Amino acid sequence: MARLAAASLVGTAIEFFDFFVYGTAAALVLGPLFFPTFSPVAGTLAAFGTFAIGFLSRPLGSIVFGHVGDRHGRRPVLFASLLLTGCATVAVGCVPTYESIGVAAPVLLLVLRFLQGLGLGGEWGGAVLLTAEHAPARRRGLWASFPQIGPAVGFLLANGVMLALTAGLSDADFRSWGWRVPFWAAGLLAAAGLALRSSLAETPQFEELAAEGRRATAPLSEVVRGHWRLVLLTAGALAVGYAVFYTVSTWALAYGTERLGVSSTVMLTCVMAAVAVKGAATPFFAMLGDRYGRRTLCLAGCAASALWMFPMVALLHTARPLLMFLGFLGSLLAFITMFAVVAAYLPELYEPRVRCTGAAVGYNLAGVLGGALTPIVATAVSDGGSGPPWGVAAYLTVVALVSLGCFALLPETLPARAAVPEPERAPA
Repeated sequence: MARLAAASLVGTAIEFFDFFVYGTAAALVLGPLFFPTFSPVAGTLAAFGTFAIGFLSRPLGSIVFGHVGDRHGRRPVLFASLLLTGCATVAVGCVPTYESIGVAAPVLLLVLRFLQGLGLGGEWGGAVLLTAEHAPARRRGLWASFPQIGPAVGFLLANGVMLALTAGLSDADFRSWGWRVPFWAAGLLAAAGLALRSSLAETPQFEELAAEGRRATAPLSEVVRGHWRLVLLTAGALAVGYAVFYTVSTWALAYGTERLGVSSTVMLTCVMAAVAVKGAATPFFAMLGDRYGRRTLCLAGCAASALWMFPMVALLHTARPLLMFLGFLGSLLAFITMFAVVAAYLPELYEPRVRCTGAAVGYNLAGVLGGALTPIVATAVSDGGSGPPWGVAAYLTVVALVSLGCFALLPETLPARAAVPEPERAPA
């Protein structure tokens, strides 16, 4: 289990490095380089629009790779998704700017971002099922949480490289070529991830399905016919997690640098510190989920998110590093209270024959609802005025309450304590 969990964590970290480095670049530099004819706010919105394309393609990726995972096994998904995302990310680093090739530059950016999202849409399902279907029932939440640490590691890698570049290069050099370096580095990381995953075994549950001839012929069709309500509920339930995370990791970077005048180095440091604590806390919340229930933790995380959004915006608006860090940290701890357990929760909600498609589609559809729209909506409602952007807090609070309602309609999946085998007593 340790080897499987490590392989899932590393692969997921690499995929999310690819995905996050684009979000950071969109907040810091892509607007003026690829949309120079727009105003600063419109350029940021356009850059976040290309950022959103990656989320729109993720459900399609979950359908394509979910079909592969349910028909041919979880293991092939891990290779194909990592290869696709890595190649697309390297290509982003090679795209000429608007000044060189005109409108073809943002078009190429859109295409490559679409391919990034397509690969990432398959990654989560494959990585999570690899650990969840191998793990013992009493520790499934803990083992399945390791792929959920991957996004934090990927974010720290992506932003650590960006932070080093912004601190070590002049602004002109960073805008000229420095921002491309993390995208080029993705090729080396993808190669390392593929090598690590080459020795992984297929999951016992899929091998059992294949041996008994019970694999789904058309997984998406079965999910739509028999699990459509479950897919919509899981998408709505997880939307708040995406909204909170990308508010902190993407919109706040742009708002802090452009509206508050805080240096990008300070903003990146505050966000990275909060993400590091969030990543370290993931196994702790996963163990709580194994003890008290997946749904219980998810409800608590949603409630905490709804209560914390207005304080978070107020702390951000102070532009004081310590206070901004505390605002980000509270938001991300509420987020990980939910997302530490969803890697075990979602697979348990779906039957094994359609699990790869159903869980991945629900998870990535939530990304469209919460992740794709949030930076755009937040940028739009925070434009103008000198006070705190309360519209952003109100928007996030509403999303949290909707997700709370969706989680309330989902069942608990934690095995009953009575079903967990107790140690046998010695004969009298």
